[in-house]
Amino acid sequence: MEEKTALIGMSGGVDSSVAAYLMVKSGYRCIGATMRLYDNETLGQSKERTCCSLDDVEDSRSVARRLGIPYYVFNFKEDFEKQVIEKFVDSYEQGLTPNPCIDCNRHLKFDRLLRRAQELGYEYVVSGHYARIRRDETTGRYLLYKAADRAKDQTYFLACLSQEQLAHIQFPLGGLTKPEVRQIAEENGFLNARKHDSQDICFVPDGDYVAFLERYTGKTYPAGDYLDLDGNVVGRHRGAVCYTLGQRKGLGLAMGAPVYVCRKDMENNTVTVGPGEALFSGALRANDWQWFPFPALPSPMKVTVKTRHSQAEHPATVYPEADGIARVEFDTPQRAVTPGQAVVLYQDDLVIGGGTITEAL
Repeated sequence: MEEKTALIGMSGGVDSSVAAYLMVKSGYRCIGATMRLYDNETLGQSKERTCCSLDDVEDSRSVARRLGIPYYVFNFKEDFEKQVIEKFVDSYEQGLTPNPCIDCNRHLKFDRLLRRAQELGYEYVVSGHYARIRRDETTGRYLLYKAADRAKDQTYFLACLSQEQLAHIQFPLGGLTKPEVRQIAEENGFLNARKHDSQDICFVPDGDYVAFLERYTGKTYPAGDYLDLDGNVVGRHRGAVCYTLGQRKGLGLAMGAPVYVCRKDMENNTVTVGPGEALFSGALRANDWQWFPFPALPSPMKVTVKTRHSQAEHPATVYPEADGIARVEFDTPQRAVTPGQAVVLYQDDLVIGGGTITEAL
């Protein structure tokens, strides 16, 4: 019988540690690995809220030692800077709102790390994500399903994965709840059983992405005009790159009623503001799709849709268009649909597809 092998991507957190335990328990020959993606010290970050700190490496090493598996640290800083950080900076400078966690999954965790695993002779890459993968025996395609713990489900961040990647990935936590995962960690004496979950953008843990952009690029972004919906100048902003669609706080405008960022014109460095109702869109277009039940969207389809991770799903219809683009029409208009973000389509637990929003209509 052929030996089953897996490389466990270990972040130092409880989820990846329990994923490693479950794979060892299932009879896989495993190694643990942590990706070094950047220097916390260089970016001036606290260790508590990020992954990839020296403490995280030591926590991962401790769990690997307890499980009796070899443990490595791989230096992928160059790949991370090129594929994630530089894209993050470029996107903001183009007026988009990027999603670096999705880019990290697509290019680092499930591409660069998978290639390293295969070089070392390991068949699967395993992570502590909350999602499920099943193979459709009829079509041979790998399907992505929501996790049993809906509050922790991470399919929104994984809908970028290709069939080739899914064929070599396992998510052993897909059928567990977070409390069950912590309980397994405690029962096995893992020192990170109660460790906090890491924050969304690991290299901007304080959330001040503008300060990060200025630090990273050495630029100071120039101030410009706020415009109302009719194009009248209503104030001065501190640089169009500093604002996101739907933003209300921190605008520094007294307009007599709440106003929100409705549009940004990066070429002219203007930010258009307006009332909340101006933020709603009836549809969107997206490209860069991964489809799960089929290679390409064959015909219009009823789905539910998310345009950001934290929102509830809303009913919609998706229509195929030319050149790999698909149009999603909402049953009811949606607020602050943001180019650069991911759009993910579902039917019940099944992920139909995921793409990148290019325009709100």
